[in-house]
Amino acid sequence: MARNENIQRTYIMLKPDAYKRKLMGEIIGRIEKKGFKITAMKMMTLNDKVLKEHYSHIADQPFFPEIEDFMTSAPVVGMIVEGSDVITGMRRLMGPTHWTEAQPGTIRGDYSCIIGENLIHGSDSIDGAEEEIERFFGKNA
Repeated sequence: MARNENIQRTYIMLKPDAYKRKLMGEIIGRIEKKGFKITAMKMMTLNDKVLKEHYSHIADQPFFPEIEDFMTSAPVVGMIVEGSDVITGMRRLMGPTHWTEAQPGTIRGDYSCIIGENLIHGSDSIDGAEEEIERFFGKNA
């Protein structure tokens, strides 16, 4: 019997707190152990322009400068991750954004402990993933 696989790709970013706390290898290992394939990865330092584009839905909010400060406080690691239903799978693996709501066994449930620092970002839809992949890896990624 053939497997019914919905192969997708998504954008995943390890945030500055993952870098500062030396959790990048652990988180990458969990992604791979789940069975997802990392097809591209790069470390980068974000600038205000890309942050305003990436967070355009909240860039006009009074708390946005705090997000900019946090997201430019250390390098981030961007990845293209592929697999069967990877968008849903990665969002489950990450856990809810707020660490107090994240269950043990999720990345945020196991490692997050500060409001506003939640270690990892993952695209929330196919369209969002393609947009974010293009933003961080270019049109031909």
